[in-house]
Amino acid sequence: MHLALVVPVAGLVLFACGFSAPSSASAPPSSLVPAARTDAWAIAREKECIRRAKESEPTKVVFVGDSITQAWEDPGKAAWDKYIAPMGAVNLGNSGDRTENVLYRLAQAPLTRLAPEHVVLLIGTNNLGHGTSNATETLAGVQAVAELLVAQCPNATVHIIETFPRGEKFNAMRGDILQINQALRAWVPAANAAITAKGRESARMPLAIHAVGDAFVSPDGSISKDVMPDALHLSPAAYETWAKAVVEVVGK
Repeated sequence: MHLALVVPVAGLVLFACGFSAPSSASAPPSSLVPAARTDAWAIAREKECIRRAKESEPTKVVFVGDSITQAWEDPGKAAWDKYIAPMGAVNLGNSGDRTENVLYRLAQAPLTRLAPEHVVLLIGTNNLGHGTSNATETLAGVQAVAELLVAQCPNATVHIIETFPRGEKFNAMRGDILQINQALRAWVPAANAAITAKGRESARMPLAIHAVGDAFVSPDGSISKDVMPDALHLSPAAYETWAKAVVEVVGK
């Protein structure tokens, strides 16, 4: 038995994986409505991600996300080449992407044909950072992306990487991120139980969640420039930390 694909109905994304997006009498939040990128600087990369999804050979591992994922190809390249590339991984990260942009890309180029065993998902920080979504809406968007990935990749585990902390010192957005991550930790086992009850054929757990970002925070709550030079994007050393965490769960 396979999970049903996401079906758009009157602009609202409905899910048939045994759990659903928040219901509302009003229009759905932007975080749930698939949307193409309109920024000229991001359109080419969006097209490239769609091309990779359509043309890459089947692979064990696929990364999906925003600039932090895309930057495996820049400050993260050494760690990628050392730890991730040997697994034949495909990078589908696009700078500036929000959950709605990833929903669009996945609708244009489902990952089913890649037949991954593992999908590494990091998304949501731009929903908050761009001010387009509040914490509740961002949570719903992350869940929607994860649900769609589970539907498209029925033999994979979707590894949700908890949204990384951002900002050099304590700040309100970090509080939102912590609340989102806390909710995701509670949601993942419930979602797994719902999927299992539907009769998932794969022996792999549908969803997993990982708190990689905890390692980026100093004991006083600050984030060092050695870890995040701009208090958001990762340094080569931080990519090394993330790469080792990925290998620990998908490299076996």
